[in-house]
Amino acid sequence: MRNEKFKMKNFRANTVVSVLLFAFFILHFSYASGQAGRRQRQTGEGATTLNVIATREGDSTEAITMSQVTLYENGVEQTVKSFVADPSPSRIVLLVDNSLTLRADVDRLEAAAREFAYEIFEGDKLLVVGYDNDAGIVADWTDDAKKLEASLKAFRKQGEPHLFDALNAVANEALLPLAATSTKRVIVVISDGLDRGSKTKFEETLNALQAQDITVYLLQAPDRTGGALRRDQPKPTQVIEKLAEGTGGRVFPVNEPRTAAAAICDELRKNRYILSYFPSNASYLEARRLLIVTDNGINVRSKTFQPPAVK
Repeated sequence: MRNEKFKMKNFRANTVVSVLLFAFFILHFSYASGQAGRRQRQTGEGATTLNVIATREGDSTEAITMSQVTLYENGVEQTVKSFVADPSPSRIVLLVDNSLTLRADVDRLEAAAREFAYEIFEGDKLLVVGYDNDAGIVADWTDDAKKLEASLKAFRKQGEPHLFDALNAVANEALLPLAATSTKRVIVVISDGLDRGSKTKFEETLNALQAQDITVYLLQAPDRTGGALRRDQPKPTQVIEKLAEGTGGRVFPVNEPRTAAAAICDELRKNRYILSYFPSNASYLEARRLLIVTDNGINVRSKTFQPPAVK
């Protein structure tokens, strides 16, 4: 692994501190807004935003408008303030399973990562992270395809797949600092979904991703467990499905990296919207299930759940 690996080790050491600071910020903001955990309906500033992928069926490129979408929180219709296209640049982390028993060789992992270097749009940047027992930076934030491609030779296969720990580290240490400047914070996981040995539980990992509204796409490798039941953890295929569905992402086969990279980069630049609304009688301290309903002929994806700020 390249000498940048110490950065990811710092990710793991600082995760607890980052989570505590994040929780303090949310709790403080909630108190200032309502002093009883309740958000007050506001005018102008203070709206909540939700990242949405929205497309029309067929070949239509007509923009989708606010009047064509309806948002529900815990079954209660919300007042949508705006629904606007977001053509801003993306920050994409490629999180690659380096573990020994993954059913994909190093050449295939390199090929999957390489395609993104040539599909991103102007202004987009990539961070490549490999993980096994530890997570390490393979290529720091860059839009230089040649530089990124050269760094991919650092991939190797060893150790166990600590997927949940790696996701938590990337979310809290690589993407959380970008929250103030980038709405498009994305993780592309190249894996079969197996975790073996993480200290972090799956539900904690998913909650952290949803709290930040980070979209997770997945390039799915063949399941090395053969679908076997696992104690206190979802099966790898269930991990893949829940990460994509819960964050508004998609799943692609690992042996179709060019198709996956083109589809992901295209929809992030061309089909991403920001929905802004004022939650009615909603508490930051309560979990809220999200549902978007649209007019016929429009398909949408977004995160499906907003975790409570603190327990």
